[in-house]
Amino acid sequence: MLAKAYSNAVTGVDGYLVEVEIDLSQGLPSFNIVGLPDVAVREAKERVKAAIKNSAFQFPVKRVTVNLAPADIKKKGVVFDLPIAVGILAAVDVVEENKLLDYTLVGELSLDGTIKRITGALSMALATKDEGKKGIIVPYENVQEASVVEGIEVIGVKSLEDVIDFFNQELEAIEPVTESWQLNGEYQIDYQDVKGHEEAKRALEVAAAGNHNLVMIGPPGAGKTMLARRLPTILPPLTKEESIEVTKIFSVIDKLPSEQSLIKTRPFRNPHHSISQAGLVGGGRVPQPGEITLAHRGVLFLDELTEFKRQVLEILRQPLEKQEITLTRSAITLTYPCEFLLVAALNPCPCGYYGTEGRECFCTPYQRKKYLHKISGPILDRIDIHLEIPQLKAEELTTYRQGETSAEIKERILAAREIQTQRFKDTSINYNAEMNTKAVEKYCLLDEKAEEMIKEAINRLHLSARAYDRILKLSRTIADLAATEIITIEHLGEAIQYRSLDRR
Repeated sequence: MLAKAYSNAVTGVDGYLVEVEIDLSQGLPSFNIVGLPDVAVREAKERVKAAIKNSAFQFPVKRVTVNLAPADIKKKGVVFDLPIAVGILAAVDVVEENKLLDYTLVGELSLDGTIKRITGALSMALATKDEGKKGIIVPYENVQEASVVEGIEVIGVKSLEDVIDFFNQELEAIEPVTESWQLNGEYQIDYQDVKGHEEAKRALEVAAAGNHNLVMIGPPGAGKTMLARRLPTILPPLTKEESIEVTKIFSVIDKLPSEQSLIKTRPFRNPHHSISQAGLVGGGRVPQPGEITLAHRGVLFLDELTEFKRQVLEILRQPLEKQEITLTRSAITLTYPCEFLLVAALNPCPCGYYGTEGRECFCTPYQRKKYLHKISGPILDRIDIHLEIPQLKAEELTTYRQGETSAEIKERILAAREIQTQRFKDTSINYNAEMNTKAVEKYCLLDEKAEEMIKEAINRLHLSARAYDRILKLSRTIADLAATEIITIEHLGEAIQYRSLDRR
């Protein structure tokens, strides 16, 4: 007797279809699973056998062989418990097999037949839709997450008996309870809360408008972290497609909040400076996403940048350029997305108070130089804005003055992003920060006074070619915020101010 059911598995953050073939033959009773199963899949034998018996069904006293195809891809996890159990019951005619072929089944079985929550349900539901299946059967706790995918049925079940009753038309599908989709996620913080730092807020607005990476240099307690944490509040809201991308990542590693079906706000990740390479970019025997992937479509904030291990920072080169990270192990190669806005913060010297009014710095010039040289040139080359954050004065701290809200700043950013969308609509470029040399020459047009200024800046400040390129890109973004086509001396002057480390 032969039966077939369909299931799903996840590789990286994407799902794929798995055929679960069941063969019952004469011979000594046994239960074997083939198709490169890992330990968790092999242990499904005991869970499936107990769940079938404890759900008032009879487990066949035959030679049971289960094949998970494609057989050349390693299968891991507990999602195959449910399709294996239902496939065995279909082989003994408890379920009509033809009805199984329209659905995929995923779920972990308890010994009493109840079905437990799984990870990666969203990726599996998307794979089910891509394969043209009618629907997917998931644990009831995963219904809300899987129901985000439109165009397929999502059936939530609580036990093995529910699945059998559903296929035998003795149980109606449990309607999923989904939350309404809203384009704007809610934040509990706002730039209106920040006292002073008007120049810093402006620089962050430029960074958000053109997707420019940024580093903040200032003494301890100046407000660098406070400013960085509010950056997601002025970024354009996630589209539904972007939200699904982010949710897939968090779902696969089981970090999706149980009360949410989608992540609607841009991620903000703030790893500690003691993090390892694997923790930052991903790793493990079967590579798992790291912090840069968890920051996809959001902000990666590296506080105390000079305290990170140099080899950990150097591994960021490829992700910052390609916006993806490829991890290779002996058995598998996975590619994870990591399109993020990098924001870093550091002190101006080891003690933190060099150049701070009213505080004495005890560091020698050599110590200060060595401290800043912990950041390599190639990493600094990928950071467009160098922003100095001074310590607030007493009158700024004690005087209450209501500043611009994040919503007001966001309006200007959205307008600038729309200009870039129209400018690059026929290219692979998305933001000003991504412009190549040809694009810079084409779109960064300076007026006569601005051309004279950039020549003088190169001679007086000894700017490198890369600094010149970054200044033009920043000028283009500043001009977009002003809704002007030609870059003027005002736009260029502001951009030059954002390259303080070059001047050092």
